[in-house]
Amino acid sequence: MSKSSLRTPLAHVRGLGSSRSGVHHWWLQRLSAVILVPLVLWFAVSLLSVAHADHATMKAWVSRPFNTALLVVLLTAMFYHARLGLQVVIEDYVHEELVKLGALLAMNLVVIVAGATAVISVLKIAFGG
Repeated sequence: MSKSSLRTPLAHVRGLGSSRSGVHHWWLQRLSAVILVPLVLWFAVSLLSVAHADHATMKAWVSRPFNTALLVVLLTAMFYHARLGLQVVIEDYVHEELVKLGALLAMNLVVIVAGATAVISVLKIAFGG
């Protein structure tokens, strides 16, 4: 009798694939969602307070250090959360490994470029670039 036949199915899968990293990924997505709730509420209320503002007023609002910091955190959390969610969708519904790898690489590239562009735009407005 081989050694592997004495192992339980759980012992056989332990440490392989998503059974090891799935919980960590799940927690990160929940944590980013919890972080996003107050940030999105702050953002919505803040936008309502400057809804009819002109360009100079909006620029001044973004330039306030507190608002700049929260906008950067909001954008970072939002793009990270989106990346985690899109990764799960691709891993669950794309079955061909080469296509899956290409889709994951393309998704990561788009999310990083879009997130960096958004953060840089806020910082450029805030610091008068």
